[in-house]
Amino acid sequence: MTTTWGRVLARQFRKGWSEVCGVHRPAELHSRGTYTAAVHVGATEVEIFDRPLKRLHRDRSAATLRVDDPLQLAITENLLDRLEDCKRQFPVAAILGGAGEVVLRQLQDGRAGIEKVLLLDSSQAMLDRVKQRVTASSGSMPDVDYILGDAEDIPLEEGSVDLIISCLSLHWVNDLMEAMRQYRKVLKPDGLFLAAMLGGGTLQEMRIACTLAQTEREGGVSPFVSPLVQVRDAGNLLFGAGLTIPTVDVDDVQLAYRDPLEMVEHLRSLGESHATKRRRSFLPRDVALAAAAIYESHFKNEAGGIDATYQVIYMTGWTPHPARQKPAKRGSGTVNFVDLERELGSRPKFKGLDDNENSSPQPSETGRQET
Repeated sequence: MTTTWGRVLARQFRKGWSEVCGVHRPAELHSRGTYTAAVHVGATEVEIFDRPLKRLHRDRSAATLRVDDPLQLAITENLLDRLEDCKRQFPVAAILGGAGEVVLRQLQDGRAGIEKVLLLDSSQAMLDRVKQRVTASSGSMPDVDYILGDAEDIPLEEGSVDLIISCLSLHWVNDLMEAMRQYRKVLKPDGLFLAAMLGGGTLQEMRIACTLAQTEREGGVSPFVSPLVQVRDAGNLLFGAGLTIPTVDVDDVQLAYRDPLEMVEHLRSLGESHATKRRRSFLPRDVALAAAAIYESHFKNEAGGIDATYQVIYMTGWTPHPARQKPAKRGSGTVNFVDLERELGSRPKFKGLDDNENSSPQPSETGRQET
């Protein structure tokens, strides 16, 4: 590491890494370095996130965020692909913060039958910026209402929308269960809820680097990455909100950066800086430099840069409707599989499969097994 690079890190990381990672008071040091997800998911009066600060992050992001950000584009495209599997049309859709502009731009030309969009954001600067860019863009956009409001308490009437899309905003909500119940009420019967949020495996490389650096320099470990929902909790959220046919799946998006500083600047441009209530704004110079050095040494990619992993949890759920197919109740089956096998006799054989079921895979010339 050159002297110039060290000076840049010392100057930028004291602010950047403190904002993105968060630095907690010594009284909070513990061995694991992460919050438990139950605090974030369950109903609680404890506010983990500083929502006014998060609004300021959104204000700053409005001036720097690119409309073609690779992370937001990849997640939005994956999320909206689920609309292609729906035969139903969604005339009125609500978009909740996060990657709202990217989502809006992909709903052009009457996609999924969307005619009107309610774009909700806690930042007036972000709404103004999106409105300015959308107005100047070409393409057949749906009618858009720009609404200033918080994802924790959305100012929408009950039963007013057919579709809610939340892309990269839920992981900053304090009481997720209460918010999900609100979304359920806002949806019409047979309405669809689509969401993508960052999961607990996000920025695992940063967590490891910061943990090792602080253990070495300060003799303790504090949470460096905001508390995020675990995959097992996502299904409970959908069930608890009263949504039917809940579906949860997970994907990892890996981005390459030149160095840790570029990663920090990217997160800040997204408005993803750390915003827990119990934090301090100072990150010691030696800890920042050590964390950067560990990150580069442990997670360097083939191009000489670094990799960062973003775990994305996708959630889908429908509001109840008499015409919608419902899953059978557990224990309602009347056929025993043992009796069924006895009735049918031996299982059918499939040509090409059963003929070779006793043969072992043979290694190829490359050393890999061929089946």
